[in-house]
Amino acid sequence: MEAAAEAPGGSAALSCFSYNQDCTSLAIGTTTGYRLFSLSSVEQLDQVHESNEIPDVYIVERLFSSSLVVVVSHAKPQQMNVYHFKKGTEICNYSYSSNILSIRLNRQRLVVCLEESIYIHNIKDMKLLKTILDTPPNTTGLCALSINHANSYLAYPGSATSGEIALYDGNTLKTACMIPAHDGPLAALAFNSTGSKLASASEKGTVIRVFSIPGGQKLYEFRRGMKRYVNISSLVFSMDSQFLCASSNTETVHIFKLEHLTDSRPEEPPTWSGYMGKMFQAATNYLPAQVSGMMNQDRAFATVRLNISGQRNICALSTIQKLPRLLVTTSDGHLYIYNLDPQDGGECVLIKKHSLLGSGKMEENTENDLRPPLPQSYAATVARQSTVPSTSTMPGYSEDGGALRGEVIPEHEFATGPVCLDDENEFPPIILCRGGQPGKAKRS
Repeated sequence: MEAAAEAPGGSAALSCFSYNQDCTSLAIGTTTGYRLFSLSSVEQLDQVHESNEIPDVYIVERLFSSSLVVVVSHAKPQQMNVYHFKKGTEICNYSYSSNILSIRLNRQRLVVCLEESIYIHNIKDMKLLKTILDTPPNTTGLCALSINHANSYLAYPGSATSGEIALYDGNTLKTACMIPAHDGPLAALAFNSTGSKLASASEKGTVIRVFSIPGGQKLYEFRRGMKRYVNISSLVFSMDSQFLCASSNTETVHIFKLEHLTDSRPEEPPTWSGYMGKMFQAATNYLPAQVSGMMNQDRAFATVRLNISGQRNICALSTIQKLPRLLVTTSDGHLYIYNLDPQDGGECVLIKKHSLLGSGKMEENTENDLRPPLPQSYAATVARQSTVPSTSTMPGYSEDGGALRGEVIPEHEFATGPVCLDDENEFPPIILCRGGQPGKAKRS
């Protein structure tokens, strides 16, 4: 979900890469243009689109599986270009007062983040709704936007020196609250799919916290490690909000499980282990806050050890062919796909490695024939019926209109308004900007 910048030194094969909002598509930017891939299969990586019209792309974001894509190039770093890539048409473009650092999308809002300001557009007609001026210096363009348009919350650093999070309501265009998340400056932010939870990490990268939205209460605290500080490069929830994945500049990817919190627990039988557990829990009340907090932090449910270290990477947790997968994209131009056991966790198994810069053919994993068969309990777990409601048969933001893959987007997920998503009348309307007139983002 999160765009990645070019690795230091300029030796990276990819200048940027990002997953779309529901992790069904991957976009990459290179020195010659950009490419879009579908993530519907493990065995095959399908290239949906390739464009070489704009060189040196460093931001490329796709709106779900639609034909709407937003591109920013090093040639014009202050200009955002919005395209309907299937029609080969530019919808519009906007210029800003300084370089664009990041862009976030949902079905209601388009957010452009500069170093000291944030612009919020209405995605229906691309009109500028609000400019948040004089934000704390944000050199990396760190921000997160809920993909659920009903909860269009925007999170960004509220301070350049501490880990305070500013939570902004993108629908009412008002500040919701400030969350004191960490002692040090923020490094990563991510909403879950419903916009009801927000995960954060600081520049130290040792502790990851999850807060309720919009209240800002701390729900979970996970410890990634204690030995060294790391740079968190990716933080992402699974679509069902059961798991949270964090990757960094090290070789280890951590997956945490968000267990359901309960205030009342059933009385344990009077066993020796139960007695000692209660004694341990009571003892933490008398320890210093830092020590007791560390003892109460949850460890990783599952992990992955990459064969690389120091490379920029982003992760995604997605269900592909009815099984939960961990996707890792690296700056050297590869996509790694792992199996995730949702019952027992542990070390994830690498099942495919794809080249993003080749001819589109997959690279076979030599470990494929050696990996043991999956236990039946795992298959039974992942084959359970999805809890996502299917209240509408309206085809969604898809390059094929949802007809070929049977994609259905629930009606409640659409923004209010005349949203027509078939290819000939796809929204936003192309006719508004078909003349190619550039837009200028003005301060308000």
